[in-house]
Amino acid sequence: MERVQEIAGKIIANVERAVVGKRAEIRYLLVALLANRHVLIEDVPGVGKTTMVRALARSIDCTFRRIQFTPDLLPSDIVGLSVYDPATQRFTFRPGPIHSQVVLADEINRTSPKTQSALLEAMEEGQVTVDGQTYPLPRTFFVLATQNPIEYEGTFPLPESQLDRFGLRIRLGYPRPAEEREILERHHTARPVDSLEPVTTATEILELQQQVTAVRMEDSVKDYLVRVVQATRTHGAVYLGASPRASLSLYRLSQALAAVLGRDYVLPDDIKQLAPLVLAHRLVLQPEARWQGTDPESVVQEILASVPVPVEQHGRRIFARP
Repeated sequence: MERVQEIAGKIIANVERAVVGKRAEIRYLLVALLANRHVLIEDVPGVGKTTMVRALARSIDCTFRRIQFTPDLLPSDIVGLSVYDPATQRFTFRPGPIHSQVVLADEINRTSPKTQSALLEAMEEGQVTVDGQTYPLPRTFFVLATQNPIEYEGTFPLPESQLDRFGLRIRLGYPRPAEEREILERHHTARPVDSLEPVTTATEILELQQQVTAVRMEDSVKDYLVRVVQATRTHGAVYLGASPRASLSLYRLSQALAAVLGRDYVLPDDIKQLAPLVLAHRLVLQPEARWQGTDPESVVQEILASVPVPVEQHGRRIFARP
């Protein structure tokens, strides 16, 4: 996995030229890209969500489109529509912005659930259907959606089916004082993201995605992953647990994280690191749990603290308490 680690390091370093102090979050975006999973970035306005996505798209030399989600946006504004051509007396398909390799769905929760659902087929199947005709999307199709906290005015909650199609959710947070000072210095004359040059190609990203699928996961580690996901379905505070799609996402993302770190095998620590990012946004809590102030992240952490972890002892794998 040396090649994956090498290219990942170049991409992260290039994005860091435009984004200050967010190395871990940049790595998670790259892990999702190599695992062929989409990402939801949730945080307050102005902390650099859009800049990070633009920097990643520039670094991998992919076609990039940004969709600004607004209350009046229609599904056809995203996927495209059939337009009648008087000259030929036929309908021709005019592709929407979703037909790109990297798509930024900016402030996705500012539009209605009907329009949000226009992304469902694209994110799951890699295609869109308009007027009964199916159109394939690029092979390196990657959606990065930003959303403001749901309590902000003018926002709509994402439906569970939409949330389940995001491989992971990350938050950026405010920069530390020294980082904010560095941001001011870098933006003194121009925006750093505008000067970024690609460090890899879409073709190479596809090759790296294939290499990631070769990362090994022992049966004991697979069992651990399944136990963690199963525990979300039986936890007393959870009304709707994580789906099998979540299990597969956690599996693929763990493979990608191991590869980015230079390993050809997955450790239980990879699963423990990614589980809160992969599972929390998929959980629907019981009403009484929400009233008591319980949040999905704390539920996942509680599960990780209780599910036995596979460890090696005397040359064989056993399950031990965390």
